[in-house]
Amino acid sequence: MRGAAASAVHPVTDARDASAPQAAAAGAPSKRLLAIERVSLEYRAGARIVRATHQVSFDVYGGDRFVLLGPSGCGKSTLLKAIGGFIEPVSGSIALDGRPVHGPGPDRIVVFQEFDQLPPWKTVVENVAFPLRAAAKLSRAEARERALHYLDKVGLAAFADAYPHTLSGGMKQRVAIARALAMQPRVLLMDEPFAALDALTRRKMQEELLRLWDEFRFTLLFVTHSIEEALVVGNRILLLSPHPGRVRAELNSDEHSFDSVGSGDFRASVARIHHLLFDADALGETHAASTTEATAS
Repeated sequence: MRGAAASAVHPVTDARDASAPQAAAAGAPSKRLLAIERVSLEYRAGARIVRATHQVSFDVYGGDRFVLLGPSGCGKSTLLKAIGGFIEPVSGSIALDGRPVHGPGPDRIVVFQEFDQLPPWKTVVENVAFPLRAAAKLSRAEARERALHYLDKVGLAAFADAYPHTLSGGMKQRVAIARALAMQPRVLLMDEPFAALDALTRRKMQEELLRLWDEFRFTLLFVTHSIEEALVVGNRILLLSPHPGRVRAELNSDEHSFDSVGSGDFRASVARIHHLLFDADALGETHAASTTEATAS
């Protein structure tokens, strides 16, 4: 895992000007998987059209643990849904492996924070195996074998035949992670997956996620509103302004780890990120109107 040494995060003024991140498992630069170009997103709220994000751009490379960080309502979850193919941008583009994203697909799997994302009538192993049969076209035996493999990786092999209602919140999230990893997606999308957990369980799940990343080196796009969580989970962090979400900065946080939490450098990084997120005057920014009115059709 990452070293305990911590240094202040360094903002990148434009991700396109920075060299590609180094691959986690090798020294060669990793491949760009996901390209977000000037994406603006809107949604309807009654008679209003609300702008969620405004011209957001960033790249995600193979093996990244890329975090979208911003206050509640800044559009980060809406952006994740668009990357998942559930929302079309009103302007800009989203591409995976150079191909435009226009709908959901098994190359992008989402883990939500809700505990009810597992069908309660299916056992744990059936929950993990079902999408493998539906999307990956595996036989029943092949799907069960792969499902058991990933349940073992998250420490739940002994609960394969249990039903979701018998599991704790943290265990349910581990099942959801196993189900997502079993699909072997190009990008794993996680929308505040640990926000509803108590502090001790949340820390354990963060450690578990990083242990799994160390083993499989999957590409992760992680949404949170916690600065501390962003620093320990991510190797790169994109800061989004308060509503509507605009890019404030991109940061390198790879040298932070659980060992550095509470250190002077870690506290300084938290303070600096808070400053970048909320001190608009220091950045010389003027926010545009957050919503536009429209008559419902």
